[in-house]
Amino acid sequence: MQAVVIHEHGDEEKLELSEMPVPEIADDEVLVEVKAVALNHLDIWVRKGWPGLKLSFPHILGSDVAGVIARVSKLVKNVKEGDKVLLAPGWGCGHCQECLAGLDNYCVHYKILGESVQGGYARYVKAPAENAFAIPEGLDFTQAAAIPLVFLTAWHMVVDQARVQPGETALVLAAGSGVGSAAIQIAKLYGAEVIATASTEAKLNKAKELGADHTINYQTEDFLQKVREITANRGVDVVIEHVGKATWEKSIKALVKGGRLVTCGATTGYDPVTDLRYVFFKGLKIFGNFMGRKAGLKQTLQFFPEKLKPVVDIALPLKEAKQAHQRLENRQQFGKVVLLP
Repeated sequence: MQAVVIHEHGDEEKLELSEMPVPEIADDEVLVEVKAVALNHLDIWVRKGWPGLKLSFPHILGSDVAGVIARVSKLVKNVKEGDKVLLAPGWGCGHCQECLAGLDNYCVHYKILGESVQGGYARYVKAPAENAFAIPEGLDFTQAAAIPLVFLTAWHMVVDQARVQPGETALVLAAGSGVGSAAIQIAKLYGAEVIATASTEAKLNKAKELGADHTINYQTEDFLQKVREITANRGVDVVIEHVGKATWEKSIKALVKGGRLVTCGATTGYDPVTDLRYVFFKGLKIFGNFMGRKAGLKQTLQFFPEKLKPVVDIALPLKEAKQAHQRLENRQQFGKVVLLP
């Protein structure tokens, strides 16, 4: 089968179109013919590598897959050949305490498509059958591929961790990112007033289309000062953060007493300064967030496409994976960059 692979870590030039064997599936797995696969920053990090990451080369990236069930094994009952599905991007061992409690993303053996196992930049990909979910009616493959990882993550951040309530104010940083564009919609779904930040007016306009009540151009304005103006110096109840070092200190200062900050990334740096006086004096709660529960994705899907919408920036042929990585790495996108095998 045709696939885009890396043979070693490095820049986007390490991405190569190649021939790979069709995956062999185990008794509880399905083989999916990939119709669309969306990019995440995880793809870039895996491509570049990090200390302790061990891959079997050649490696196929890609966590967000939508396609058609091409083959099922003998133990599979939840889907059949020909079903149109999207794949939950991660899974645990299934038998540890965390998995049995429904917290599969806390499993120490957690696997992610395109990271610890071969991913979806290919004609076919295999996954546990329980990770295959029916694509909501009214969505095409490109739209469906824009859902799994970012909505799974954003749902866990907004609903399970921050527990956003009607009437609260939520600050969503980097509205043009996949997590940001999803978090805006989920926070609005739960009745919050949303303030969104982005780097261009075009991105801010799109954030408004998704439901943001207020927008801030962080390139031309101090987002902390603007938050204080918008909230009459009160601050926000919740911050959805994954930018990291560049925004961390101001994110902490933007919170009200008892406010909650949830972070799922550190794109601009992992070692920000945290003034603990703000944390203990204001009684702040800081949550780390890694992916999300598989059950959370199932909950999320029931709201598509009426109340939640996938956000697609651009769809490109699989052979243009290098250009897709450049677009994401240069922060040119709003929403998801999708590859079409």
